[in-house]
Amino acid sequence: MKSLFSKLRSLACVLYILPMTSAHALEDARKSNEASLRIISLSPHLTELVYALESQEQLVAVSDYSDYPEQASQLPSVASFQGLDFETIVRLQPSIILAWQGGNKPQDLARLTSLGFKVFYSHPKSLSDISADIRSLGKVLSRVKLSEQLANNFDKRVKVIRQQYEMKSKVPVLYYLWPKPLMTIGPSAWGNELLNLCGARGIFDDAINDYPEVPIESVIKRKPNVIIAVNKESRQQIVNFWEPWLPLLERKKHHIIQANPDLLHRFTPRLLDGLSSLCEQIDISTRNNK
Repeated sequence: MKSLFSKLRSLACVLYILPMTSAHALEDARKSNEASLRIISLSPHLTELVYALESQEQLVAVSDYSDYPEQASQLPSVASFQGLDFETIVRLQPSIILAWQGGNKPQDLARLTSLGFKVFYSHPKSLSDISADIRSLGKVLSRVKLSEQLANNFDKRVKVIRQQYEMKSKVPVLYYLWPKPLMTIGPSAWGNELLNLCGARGIFDDAINDYPEVPIESVIKRKPNVIIAVNKESRQQIVNFWEPWLPLLERKKHHIIQANPDLLHRFTPRLLDGLSSLCEQIDISTRNNK
């Protein structure tokens, strides 16, 4: 009986140790995969997502303007508005390259593929695409659980903002990117969904292209309730530009608001901080019209 008991106890120990050993092996394999992963990001928003997914230790190069978080700016840049630095990319031998379709040049992306690099493509056109990107990138970077948490939180915050402003009438606003020439957004440009969530609409949503240059006379004719400067000019520069036209627009200085383009135009969870602020400013400025 004693011998049988000893055998059963030994078997129980083996059965207990096996799953533990398997779990350790899987964890070791995961860490080994992470250690061998070498990431290059070709867009500021993708750089930011790598940090959000806690994979920055595998990041070996980024793009120009990858300045959030601040430590990202210390990494070498291999992408600018002129194109990609292929010599450095080849030398760094990345295991995955994160690319922005719509931001990076198509011919550069095609060349990366022809060189045999594995490329992850991001091409967000709506807020739901951002959470989808987070989930997809989480799988690539072995950060599935974290990516699900980030994506779910993002979707929940979008829902809260939508519910907060969905009953409001669509306030006509001028959402402009640059004053000279005066460039605004058309029907399919990024920014329209953001305005709609805030209970607003762009006054040039009937334009024939997505980023039209418009004369000031057209703005005066359409009389936006709110003027939104989405650029990095100083507040004083913005006011100085619009001040001569405010009487014709029947508006005052407080109807001019400013939004941070790095928040609203980077496809990351931080965008919702900028969106919440934008909605609040539009709401306050609209109430001041009455």
